[in-house]
Amino acid sequence: MVQDKTSVPPVPGREPAPEADATASETASETASETASSAGESDRAKGEGRWVLAARVAAVVAGGLLLYTAFPPLDWWLCAPVGIGLIVAGLYRARPRRAAWLGYLGAAVFLFPALAWVRTIGDDVWVMLVATESVFYAVMAALAALVFRLRLWPLWFGALWVMMEWARGLVPVGGFPWARVAFSQGESLFTSYAALGGAPLVSFAVTLCGALLAHAVLVRPAATVGRAVNQVVRRAVPVAVALAVPLLTLALPRPGDEGRSINVGIVQGNVPGRGMHPLGDEPAVVLRNHAEETKRLADAVRAGALPKPDIVVLPENSTDIDPYTSAFARQVIDESVKYVGVPTLVGAVVAIGDEHRATRSLVWDPVSGPGAYYDKQHLVPFGEYTPFKEIVLALWERANLVGRQSVAGTRPGDLKLGPVTIGAVNCYEVAYDDTVRGTVRAGGTPLVVQTNNASYALSNLPPQQLAMSKLRAVEHNRAVVTAATTGISAYVTPDGKVSWQTRELVPDMNVVKVPVRTQETIATKVGELPEWALMLMGAVAVGVAARRGRRGDRMGNGS
Repeated sequence: MVQDKTSVPPVPGREPAPEADATASETASETASETASSAGESDRAKGEGRWVLAARVAAVVAGGLLLYTAFPPLDWWLCAPVGIGLIVAGLYRARPRRAAWLGYLGAAVFLFPALAWVRTIGDDVWVMLVATESVFYAVMAALAALVFRLRLWPLWFGALWVMMEWARGLVPVGGFPWARVAFSQGESLFTSYAALGGAPLVSFAVTLCGALLAHAVLVRPAATVGRAVNQVVRRAVPVAVALAVPLLTLALPRPGDEGRSINVGIVQGNVPGRGMHPLGDEPAVVLRNHAEETKRLADAVRAGALPKPDIVVLPENSTDIDPYTSAFARQVIDESVKYVGVPTLVGAVVAIGDEHRATRSLVWDPVSGPGAYYDKQHLVPFGEYTPFKEIVLALWERANLVGRQSVAGTRPGDLKLGPVTIGAVNCYEVAYDDTVRGTVRAGGTPLVVQTNNASYALSNLPPQQLAMSKLRAVEHNRAVVTAATTGISAYVTPDGKVSWQTRELVPDMNVVKVPVRTQETIATKVGELPEWALMLMGAVAVGVAARRGRRGDRMGNGS
């Protein structure tokens, strides 16, 4: 929103401009005020007292904590814009260098609890991951310090946040898009924006809302009675817009039912181990657990307790033995699939040559056996493969637990399974926009997320992953079926509601009626365009702010 020129202290050594009575004169003076503010920014920042700095630190710390509470398992989604608003308050009018470390601090306070599930691997890994990811927030905060000089800066700040999350999902080693603001909005007033512009637009809407709330507070009171009404308006307008951003989604049209559905059997077999050794020490125990639970589902169908499924879905790693190389594993799987009598999606880790492997979603037919498959495209670094292998293996003993290095798949997960073409998405991949979108565009419906969260059972990872499935359902107008080894297995309707879910660490199964949708959302059709448009906005704003800052510095030096 437009910042009142009375809120900007005059450049040292200059007389303040006289008040203008006409509206046109006031408008003309705002540009000069913005230029002067950049020249005097350094002097203001240097003069910040101890209490001002303490207030900044308190604001970013409180903002980081509130942002964390918006994520599962707490799911206090409304805390996301409020937390971001506090972070903005801590950064506002700080020098870029100070804004950078304040942004880093706020990010660390947010990410340490949000990514607490990483502690299963080791506290050192947890600290290194948070330390690395916080750098992206620090860079964003430094750039935000520039765009705060511009009019309508809440828009530019929101665009910079989207750019930061895009960068996090890209580098290093394939990126880490976990804990994006959009993933705190699995079921909120902001969720429907996913159908227009995907996760980036949801993050932008939440961030814009928080920045607008901060803008309303940060505008300083008028120095004169004549400006009082104007100041009230300038505070009220951003608050009204901030409230309108989430409420506008109530007017968005929602795709209707298309009159087609299938019955999907979901199997959660559970595993014996925990932590870094979730599959336990006994060979084939995971395979047997899931085969027996599949047979129990078939028995419940025969007894009339459950409807007959059209397809059955098992989790990622539902067999701990390669069915291509083990006759025993092949026999156990084949018997259970024949017993249930319908095409079944099996999750397996299979050998690729002598040194590599693939995480595979494998179609198993009760008549013809194993057939079409999808290999996971986005692999987990240090979990499924080892980046900088020679160095890491030499320095870090735990890296040897990866074993064979996984090979990434190269095609989307559209798999013909019984009467439908499902969209197979494998665990970690649900966080990646391009993977899910590519699968839907290839014809996958419903989406099937096979996952193995056994190492992270009872942590905040399973509920965070389920929140991603909620967002993907709305984003692409697709039902999402999740099958997990230890939980949370679930069925999410196309409007993002969880219709059924399991508890963790128990064997369970069910048959759910799932709508088959084919209508594409705007987000599915336009893909990355909204994200790139928002990032371009942010980049242009930074360029304009930097240019004005240099011009202001020259004016200040000449005075």
